[in-house]
Amino acid sequence: MTSSGSLREGFNSSIGLPVSFFLSGIPGYENFNLLISIPFCVLYLIGIVGNCTILHVIRTDKSLHEPMYYFLSMLSLTDIGMSFSTLPTVLRVFWFDAREIGINTCIVQMYFIHTFSLMETAVLLVMAFDRYVAICDPLRYSSKLTPKRIICMGAITVIRCSIVNPVVIARIPTFSYCRSRVLSHSFCLHQDVIHLACSDISFNIYFGLFIIVSYWGLDFLGIVISYAFILHSVLGIASEGGKLKALNTCVSHICAVLILYVPMIGLSLVHRYAKHSSPIIHITMANIYLLVPPVLNPIIYSIKTKQIRQRILKILSGEKMGQNQT
Repeated sequence: MTSSGSLREGFNSSIGLPVSFFLSGIPGYENFNLLISIPFCVLYLIGIVGNCTILHVIRTDKSLHEPMYYFLSMLSLTDIGMSFSTLPTVLRVFWFDAREIGINTCIVQMYFIHTFSLMETAVLLVMAFDRYVAICDPLRYSSKLTPKRIICMGAITVIRCSIVNPVVIARIPTFSYCRSRVLSHSFCLHQDVIHLACSDISFNIYFGLFIIVSYWGLDFLGIVISYAFILHSVLGIASEGGKLKALNTCVSHICAVLILYVPMIGLSLVHRYAKHSSPIIHITMANIYLLVPPVLNPIIYSIKTKQIRQRILKILSGEKMGQNQT
């Protein structure tokens, strides 16, 4: 094959657009892909089944048709979306060693991963507001968080998080890629793709930083402010039992915030300040960031939320009874 033929195979002749990228599994362990896929499959299964169970319980139990559980449903839907955004390419890499991914498919996956990530922080913010109203102004809880307002909050969250990513993602097909087209993960991330470009990526870097500050940063600030008011209100409760009861309603949400933000910050720091570190570190942080919240959120809420826990136990008990009858 001539050199010009090779060039056409890898790049579009007009703008240097690569036909495809190549995903990575775990470097050095390619012979163990099927074995490595087992924990990934288990985590995906737990996350999807767990969140679907939460949604089913809330939908079928009318006593759970309250603002807190509607917001929990939004969180579960977001977690399911996050899982399905990465599931196809992860399984393709580990099951079939199918690493090549077209740039259009990569961009679509990238859009959904980053959009659902932004939605997760936004949902956690509205859940913090829910806990603030429930604890600081309980008498007006139902009047403030009406079904109409909850729907509006959900719609604003979806619109707010859906419209910002195309601004940077739309520029990716215009870049020239003269470096290796091998990505660091088994899915497409914006910060991973742009570092393969030879074009000026300053806009993507600075606008990406703007998104981090104005979305993740402001959402986290809103969560912190909500809990500052909650803590102030709780400290005003006379009885120790009352304080513990009020704080106990926030434990699940605090855990959900921590298991999202800690890996998220870790992944951002690794990409920005540890570019030349072991690929295993990048891969581990990315998978923790994308897999752990969907897996742990339904487990935490099932354990800590009495109504959901009782309902799940009733469902499991009914299944066992049905098996005994047969």
